[in-house]
Amino acid sequence: MASVLFVCLGNICRSPLAEAALRAEAQRLRMDLIVDSAGTGGWHIGEAPDPRAQAVARRHGVDISGYQGRQVKPADFRRFTHIIALDHDNLANLRRIAPADATADLSLLLDHVPGREGQAVADPYFGEDDGFDVTWAEVTQAAQTLAIKMRA
Repeated sequence: MASVLFVCLGNICRSPLAEAALRAEAQRLRMDLIVDSAGTGGWHIGEAPDPRAQAVARRHGVDISGYQGRQVKPADFRRFTHIIALDHDNLANLRRIAPADATADLSLLLDHVPGREGQAVADPYFGEDDGFDVTWAEVTQAAQTLAIKMRA
């Protein structure tokens, strides 16, 4: 079974939104898929997602209030078939910390969206609330194309 771990820096904005979007898409398509998210940094371990991330997900019918921030672990590189970074810095960090026996495919999220290859998902953390709408749109579009790829 395919399994996906989304990774951003703190695991309180972009990666939980990506997790929520892919979970919702997999449910809509009736796909069996393991989906999780984590951060490369450990500042928000055990914390719920940013309230603005929770609000945008809720507006789209998804409750992420029970998600808890966690940090990427070496075992994740064997547990998941795909580890998908939300930006270039986190992808570089993942490549740096990947153990020698890693089996997961590493990629950028928007590499899975035709025409968006090589682009990072917008980081809304230090911006206005509407930045979370932009991030939701990006992760939702990527979730749709990812689900189609994984279903094939």
